[in-house]
Formats: sequence, structure tokens, C-alpha cells
Amino acid sequence: MQLSKYRIAVVAACPFPYPRGTPIRILRMAEALTARGHHVEVITYHLGQRMVGLPFPIHRIVDVPTYHKMTPGPTYQKVAVLDSLLAAKILSVVNENEFDLIHAHHYEGLLASLPAARLKKIPLVFDVHTLLSSELPHYNMGLPPGLLRWIGRQLDHWLPARADHIVAVTKTIRDRLIHEIGIPEGGVTTVYTGIEMDHFVPPPGTGPVTDPSALIYTGNLEAYQGVDLMLRAFRRVLDHRPGISLKLITNSSLSPYKRLIHDLNLADRLQIMPSNYFKLPELLRSAGIALSPRVECDGLPVKILNYMATGRAIVAFEGCAETLEHGRTGLIVRNNDVEAFATAIIALLDQPAMAEKLGKAAQSDVTEFFIWEESVRLLEDIYASLAKQRA
Repeated sequence: MQLSKYRIAVVAACPFPYPRGTPIRILRMAEALTARGHHVEVITYHLGQRMVGLPFPIHRIVDVPTYHKMTPGPTYQKVAVLDSLLAAKILSVVNENEFDLIHAHHYEGLLASLPAARLKKIPLVFDVHTLLSSELPHYNMGLPPGLLRWIGRQLDHWLPARADHIVAVTKTIRDRLIHEIGIPEGGVTTVYTGIEMDHFVPPPGTGPVTDPSALIYTGNLEAYQGVDLMLRAFRRVLDHRPGISLKLITNSSLSPYKRLIHDLNLADRLQIMPSNYFKLPELLRSAGIALSPRVECDGLPVKILNYMATGRAIVAFEGCAETLEHGRTGLIVRNNDVEAFATAIIALLDQPAMAEKLGKAAQSDVTEFFIWEESVRLLEDIYASLAKQRA
């Protein structure tokens, strides 16, 4: 049967493109859909890296010179100004062009897309990367964490149901949407983020890991990432193996952790390098053990998929380890247990053969289960169902 081709307005309520989890998911999903013959146009903020040769057009809101935040998380200006401008831009784009559906990412993207979707009677897909009841309390918005959690819970119950179909990045989110929020099972589909193995597999002739005993972390340094737990665990590792180094691949500032780094006497054992998506595989291959210290995450940290794709041995807290299997593709420890986190790292340092075995199994899993081709086929099934309902 001939595959139907769809015209898709993708809404990216974030800097786009940009080298972190959500923007990368949106970029690769849009590329994969385009490669399958669909027409994709991305509507986004004024922020983002400029990339040449993208196979789809990008529509941006007008420049907002007072807003240049590239890190994740809401702000009052973002909600009041950027998202209002985004809603107007979406409506303008769908008025000028015919689209079969809108695929909106993040709650802000869903909210900004609703006016255009309702006015133009276009099916709306909501790509949910996390739930607000879990995410909001981690951000400094001048309100108590308990109140932010309550606000997030109310929005979780009200907003997702406004979409015609929900795409969840993990089974955890899907289960919560169904059992806690009451979304019908047929209204939400798990679509994992894919990985570009051609990008992460080293070219022929690539040498071995530069420093098998080095530790590495990639991503932003926001409080919800558990960076303080990782640093405390690293101190315990250094007490056993004084020569170990920890590489932080990030575009975030270390300022919030300067006092902790000083108190733990870590400054001379940390290596800070800027994040660059195109250099990321090479950077990851420079260390043997990759760390994921986040303890609460409904979504899927792309860093873990990147770690798996490059065959790193991974140590992670259980709250963000849905894609890992303890003892086979990584070592998983109890949330917030700094001692156990450090013990797992030391075990991998002491048993390099085990570290290599875990890394190979993780790479095999990501190659089999986390590929964009499979993810896009699931999306096409969703699009076909919505197109049929619309007709």
C-alpha cells in the first residue's frame, strides 16, 4: 500500500536547533519525517543555532532582545511574551499554508498551538517530554516547590487532554497519563527518541578510549540534574582512586557549585569542555565511564542514549534508568544514594572487563530498539488515524 504523505507543522517551544535533549529530538524527528517523504515546517522561538542544509524551513517569532535564555525551564517572560508570539506565528503559518496536522512539543508548544488547531480544525499531536508536576518544582520561579507541584498537577490534568493524540517519550509518562490523569489508553503512544548510529559509531581506524579510567558527564548543570550528588560521589571515588578525572561536557556555568567544589577539593580533578553535538561522540569516547546522576525524570534523558550509542559503561540512579538493565547494560543504584553511586563507579574502575561488557550490551540495545526509523513508523500510524478521523 502506498504510504500517505502528510504536511506537518512542528512546533518547537524551545531554542531550535540546539545541542540538548528536546531540540535534538525535534530536529532528528523532523529530519526523519522529511526523509520518509513528508512535508515538515518547524515553528519556533527566535533563539537557536543557525544550521545550513536543513531539509525543512524554519519559521521564527520576531526577535525578543530581552530574552536569550538557552537553558530549559519556564520563566514568566517566556510564558507571557514568547509563547504569545509563538501562538500568533503558528496561526500565521497555518493560515498561509495547508497542513494535515500540528505536532507540538512541550506544554508551551501545546498551549501555543491550541488556537490555530481549533480555528483551522487541524488535528493536534502533543509530544510530552515530561510531566509538569515532576518538573516545575525544580525551577526557581519565586514560589514554594509544593505550590509549583500543585500547579503542575493541575496543568497535567487539564492540558494534555486538549490534544487529539499524545506522544509520550517514555513508558513511564504513558503509564502516568493513563493511570493518574485518566487519558484513554488509545489516546497516548510511547515513541522513544531515536539515535543516529552513523553519528556515534567511530569511523574505521579510530583508536581506543583515550582514558578508560576517566569519568564523563554531558548536559546542562541545572539543579534537577543531580550534579551535587555526582560531585559528592566523585569525592568518594577520589578517596579510593586519587588520579581519576571527571569531564563535564556542558555549556552551563559551574558558578552554582563553586562552593561545593571548593569544600570537596575537586577543582584540579574536573575538566570542563563546551558541549558540541558534532564533537560529542569523540568527547564521549575519550572517557570510559559515563554518569547520569538525575534522580527524578518522567522523560528520557538523551544523554543516556548517547552514552549507550558510544558503548560507555553507565552508572545511573534508578529514577532515570528506564532504558537500562542493571548488571547487563549499566549499573543502577537507589535514588540519592551517593555512597552506592560511588561504589558502582569504583567497581567499574576495578573491573574494566565488566565495564567493556556493559558498554557493548548497551550499544547493542540502542541499535536495536532506539532508532528513528521505528519511531517514525509509529508516528505515521498516529497521523494516518488522525487523518482518517478528520476526513
